[in-house]
Amino acid sequence: MIIKGNLISEGKAKSLFETENQQELLMVYRDDTSAFDGKKKEALKGKGEINNIFNAHIMDYLANNGIDTHYIKTISKNESLVHRLDMLPVECVVRNIATGSICRRLGVEQGLNFEEPLFEFFLKDDDLGDPLINDNHIIAFKWGTEKEIKIMKEKTLAINKLLCEKFSDAGLILVDYKVEFGRKGDDIILGDEFTPDGCRIWDQDTGESLDKDRFRKDLGNVVESYQIVAHKLGITI
Repeated sequence: MIIKGNLISEGKAKSLFETENQQELLMVYRDDTSAFDGKKKEALKGKGEINNIFNAHIMDYLANNGIDTHYIKTISKNESLVHRLDMLPVECVVRNIATGSICRRLGVEQGLNFEEPLFEFFLKDDDLGDPLINDNHIIAFKWGTEKEIKIMKEKTLAINKLLCEKFSDAGLILVDYKVEFGRKGDDIILGDEFTPDGCRIWDQDTGESLDKDRFRKDLGNVVESYQIVAHKLGITI
């Protein structure tokens, strides 16, 4: 039995609690949903449970394919046990198709397919709007080392290859996503989560958005769309 200890951090949709083991944390997925750096918020019943199960499936799949993650096991419908990491304060973003902020930022065509995945770093800071940064910023401000930058890029692109194939086999397009990494001893491993909250997923046949863009754009059926993605991937909710 896992004993929930003190709350150590609370994000927009998850909370982290200490456990009796100092090297392990309890990650609790909440129904809270937000967009535009927290400016738009709503609780969507059942989302926390879906994201917890969805993330467990993806993390297990990645671990079985050579990507070390912080995920240990599922504890309840909306709780998972994870390794405690020293998180790097950056988000790693991969774009396979141009949409969202990159189109606004660079004036590129919506729906443009990149010949090679486009990788970007963003500083994880809501107050600053998660600004775009580069390798030099990370080194200059000591957010990470050259070696850590190289590992994050390699692992993020390896994740992309694995998940693009998995999603494609399920009739889905992985448009873009963000992941975060942390230090565990001398290793850099995947932390945080991989859910429809942090990626864009389109139906292969219809092009319909099946991710948090439905919340951002007031399209409705957010939780139902997450369920559709889970079902297509063979995840039992």
